[in-house]
Amino acid sequence: MPEPLRRDVRLLGSMLGDSLVEYGGRELLDDVERLRHAVIGARRGEVGIDEVAALVDGWSLERAEQVARAFTVYFHLTNLAEEHHRIRTLRERDTGGDAPVPGSIAAAVEEIAGAGAPADRRQAVLDDLEFRPVFTAHPTEARRRAVVTAIQRVSDLLAALNADPGEGDRADLERRLREEVDLLWRTALRRRTQMDPLDEVRTAMAAFDETIYRVVPRVYRTLDAALDPATGARPPLARPYLRFGSWIGGDRDGNPYVTARVTRDAIAIQSEHVLRALENTCARIGRELTVHATTTPPSAALRDRLAAARTAHPGRFAEIAKRSPDEPHRQFLLYAAERLAATRERDADLAYGSPEELLSDLRVVQDSLAEAGAVRQAYGRVQDLVWQVETFGFHLAELEIRQHSGVHEQALAEVRAGGPLSEMTEEVLDTLRVVAWIQSRFGDRACHRYIVSFTRSAGDIAAVHELAASLDNPPVLDVIPLFETGEDLERAPAVLDGMLQIPAVRARLEQTGRRLEVMLGYSDSAKQLGPTTATLRLYDAQEALVSWAARNDVRLTLFHGRGGSLGRGGGPAGRAILAQAPGSVAGGFKVTEQGEVIFARYGHPQIARRHIEQVTNAVLLASTDAVQERARAAAARFRPLADKISDAARAAFRGLIETDGFAEWFGRVSPLEEIAELRIGSRPARRKAARGLEDLRAIPWVFAWTQTRVNLPGWYGLGSGLAAVSDNGRHLDELREAYRSWPLFASLMDNAEMSLAKTDRAIAERYLALGDRPDLAETVLAEYDRTRSLVLGVTEHERLLANRRVLSRAVELRNPYVDALSHLQLRALKALRDGVEDDAERARLEELLLLSVNGVAAGLQNTG
Repeated sequence: MPEPLRRDVRLLGSMLGDSLVEYGGRELLDDVERLRHAVIGARRGEVGIDEVAALVDGWSLERAEQVARAFTVYFHLTNLAEEHHRIRTLRERDTGGDAPVPGSIAAAVEEIAGAGAPADRRQAVLDDLEFRPVFTAHPTEARRRAVVTAIQRVSDLLAALNADPGEGDRADLERRLREEVDLLWRTALRRRTQMDPLDEVRTAMAAFDETIYRVVPRVYRTLDAALDPATGARPPLARPYLRFGSWIGGDRDGNPYVTARVTRDAIAIQSEHVLRALENTCARIGRELTVHATTTPPSAALRDRLAAARTAHPGRFAEIAKRSPDEPHRQFLLYAAERLAATRERDADLAYGSPEELLSDLRVVQDSLAEAGAVRQAYGRVQDLVWQVETFGFHLAELEIRQHSGVHEQALAEVRAGGPLSEMTEEVLDTLRVVAWIQSRFGDRACHRYIVSFTRSAGDIAAVHELAASLDNPPVLDVIPLFETGEDLERAPAVLDGMLQIPAVRARLEQTGRRLEVMLGYSDSAKQLGPTTATLRLYDAQEALVSWAARNDVRLTLFHGRGGSLGRGGGPAGRAILAQAPGSVAGGFKVTEQGEVIFARYGHPQIARRHIEQVTNAVLLASTDAVQERARAAAARFRPLADKISDAARAAFRGLIETDGFAEWFGRVSPLEEIAELRIGSRPARRKAARGLEDLRAIPWVFAWTQTRVNLPGWYGLGSGLAAVSDNGRHLDELREAYRSWPLFASLMDNAEMSLAKTDRAIAERYLALGDRPDLAETVLAEYDRTRSLVLGVTEHERLLANRRVLSRAVELRNPYVDALSHLQLRALKALRDGVEDDAERARLEELLLLSVNGVAAGLQNTG
């Protein structure tokens, strides 16, 4: 472990130990230490796993809960220390030397410039650049908001402590840090009440307020500097290419708590946050921009705007002028800040009518400064504000609506019948009315995408258009098909053919320059087909859709519904982009950022900036002809081999989940049903009341397998697939060449390897035994052994993650501590599955189980 990281972990761990002693006496800390030493000894083969279980079983339930809380808080603190070390590493890499940081925007621009492509082709790649992260409320963030904010306070103090303070300041910082660690220990770690959708909206706003709003102009500045180092002293070359979206408060598929009123309130909350941020920024720049009229005279256009402001609001403007005499640029920006405040407060007399009106004012200020020779003032902080307005508007993120195709089918039948409408149909129509209202207040851009989940035919798209057309004031809509199952992915081009026959779709294509968006679902396809076949089926769908778009002169955007976990399409974003089918990126990438991923990627400014740079780098490179040709050639060479792997992998996966009694067995060996009690999201775990696997959402499917330490959704079936083609040396050599040459196959293998590294066979075996189905347990463990062996053979690694030293170290260091929580969870799960008659005892066991679920999620940094 690097020394700075070791120092932080020891400091925080020591402070937590002190809090344990103060809370429960030395005996509590001793019990925690006994379990810690036992699980480490078990990893080394010095202690039997039965001995660890016996230690845990010997405690009272109250003591077991306290120990579970201790390990969970320890993981929160360790995660924080690792985040700080990652930030240190990013700073150390950014040396400002001749070579740009790998994976950065500068590295991509340099590579494109040196690739020998014609200048117009290089410029086309930059002109098409677009990254659209869409935040969703998928219930994968297991931490309470109170816990998140407590961790943030610890983070701030740790950063200050590591900034080499004086001795007096150091003592005070250590005192305050100790206080915050103690507070975190004493804070309830899980929610006691169910989240509602607006809680989820407000939680996401924290990432905007604390990180995203400030990071966006820094990213643009980085791109601008990569294009020409004289950034800030000339008009910008970088255009705003980030567009944030949100499903939070808009995704009602299977979530009855997201209503039309919630959607309206969600956009109002977003607007409040962005308008307040813009107001504060504009006021700050106005206060700082103290250029005098004699050194920097205003342009004629700015004088006209100032005169119009004096005429419209003489008293208000006179007060501003009194505070800033002979500072016309400052006066106008302070006036603009007051207009932003009026916009937020709905004061129609003073408010801006649109973001474009604000941009017009800012550009007049900018042009006036440049005309007066103050180019650095024009293209410095004022340009940053221009970029922020261009990116966020007055709505912050484009709110997207999602609903199930079956709901529209039923609603349309009722509307056509002309009789009384059900509550469900009224809700569908009210949602469309709210979309129209949002557009009237914030512009069409704020909310115009309507995603139809489980799209089976063009009729599912036509239904939404017909429902909208039945209103007196229909909204402008881009209705987006979402293809989720293997069968839906295969028939996607045929569905799009049908969409071209819908008059509303054709009209919209003409209005948008023949732009069309299609969403691909990673989670349900993986749950249906297994990770190997789902990966290849999604790749096939991308290829087919790219060809369809070329044939029909359509500018296609593929929207990737990727989860955070490896079993739902997650994994490193940059590698995933480079593994997409050639032609499918085309300068743009739109992807969901779900639950825990939002704070993991956007919770700290430097990490958020690095993530956005890595995505930008991959999008730029994946859009170049050279990268696409290499990927195309590799796919043509290795696809026959991949198809054989896929067939065998799918057969193994389906064979497992279609075994009689599998669903019941899965429910017994995992905390599947108990996970709903964590209350980590507003939506139910199932779309319907049925108890089968079909209606179980992908998140609890993955979450439950993660808790069992099996991680089955990330690798199951791959071993059978590889075994089907690696029966001789020639095929093994071919597999190794595919791993080296084909980004898609490399991504598949690397993600499986990462998932296997977080699997623990010995503990998994104890979970699987709870189901009293040795045949199923043996099948799963045999596939694990097969997959692990063959993945290591193909990657030529001596051990899992041998080529990823930092990640490997993190997993190895964490595993014993996760083991401790798994043993605590096993105690509770076994007792609950055996049956408990005493209500009080059952409640304590459930509390222990849920605490351990929370802790394992923190330790593995994965839920669903």
